[in-house]
Amino acid sequence: MAEKRDYYEVLEVSRDATDEEIKKAYKRLAKKYHPDVNPGNEEAESKFKEINEAYSVLSDKNARQKYDMYGHAGPDQTSGFGGFGDFGFGDIFDTFFGGSTFYSNVRRKGPQKGADLQYSLELTFEEAAFGTEKEISIMKDTVCSSCNGTGAKAGTKPSRCKHCNGTGQINVRQNTLLGSFMSVRTCDVCEGTGEVIEDPCPDCNQGFVRKKTKINIKVPAGIDDGQTLTLRGEGQPGRR
Repeated sequence: MAEKRDYYEVLEVSRDATDEEIKKAYKRLAKKYHPDVNPGNEEAESKFKEINEAYSVLSDKNARQKYDMYGHAGPDQTSGFGGFGDFGFGDIFDTFFGGSTFYSNVRRKGPQKGADLQYSLELTFEEAAFGTEKEISIMKDTVCSSCNGTGAKAGTKPSRCKHCNGTGQINVRQNTLLGSFMSVRTCDVCEGTGEVIEDPCPDCNQGFVRKKTKINIKVPAGIDDGQTLTLRGEGQPGRR
């Protein structure tokens, strides 16, 4: 597994960058490496994921503080001393003197919110001044009609994961010089869903297909250059 790059390096900002500077850097890089702008470019897709991961940490005050103190182990709480920020004094005492500490690093298998989509729209001076309606075409995921979003081939369905018995998580005990640690982690077989697709649908990717979708946009009069319009329910579909 490749070593993670420094999040500040990923977003091309200094370690004392303000929240606004981090946000601007993220928007600039996300637009540059977005999959819709670089179709079929695996390197761009990888950088886009890396950019999103870095922003999710540096844009969160608590997560950024942990990252500045402990590096990648801070926000992840998967190694080293990164998890101490969430432990009580009793837990720390037990850890150093032979106690057993239990902590969780689990991606929940419940519903997940779909990602936002971004689109840059060019307007004439008259359209911006007096308002207009526009129809745009944008690539987005839609539920596969062949499997109805299950991701399994028609006539079949996902089965319960035997590795985690359908819970989506596994218990792991680690013995260290500081004591015994029991952690709950996301099942690496089903990735936290509790289900395994043994016979995938040949027409989609995990229940979704990428299609060009047309969306109507009402642009209000007097809109400024660089202003953002939010369209509820027009982003990527949520999972599960």
